[in-house]
Parts: sequence; C-alpha cells; structure tokens
Amino acid sequence: MNAADVQTAFGTVLRRAREERTITQEDLAHVSGVARSFIAKMEAGRRQPTITTVFRLAHALGVEPGVLLARTAEELGRVPAAH
Repeated sequence: MNAADVQTAFGTVLRRAREERTITQEDLAHVSGVARSFIAKMEAGRRQPTITTVFRLAHALGVEPGVLLARTAEELGRVPAAH
C-alpha cells in the first residue's frame, strides 16, 4: 500500500458518502468549511486530507470520522496493490 492507494480509496469513500446523502461538492464545502476544489481533488484521489479535515468532512456528512477511515481501509482491500 502506498500514499496514492490511500488517496484513491479515501476519495472513493468520500464521494460515496456524499452521494449517499445526495449533496453536491458545493454543499459539502459549505457545511464542512473545506474548499470545494479540495473536495474535488480528494474525490479524484489527487489530494489527501489532514486529520482535522477528516473530522470536518465526517461531521458535515453526519458520520463518525472512524467510519470514513474504516471504509477507506475496506476500500484499500479492493484496490490492487501498486508495484
């Protein structure tokens, strides 16, 4: 597992959580205080959040931060390992 794998997995989890709540990136940005462009980059797997950002996003999505991290770990199990 490398940083790119983690970024990709977290982005997938973030997008799914946001879509499950049927909110836009703009809505999530407004509620969480995280820039929409940064949310887009995280969802695309091009950026990774700080722990503070994970907490902000989780709060805005109505889940515990650990849920996002656990789902990311599960997603990592589905991502082929980079060599």
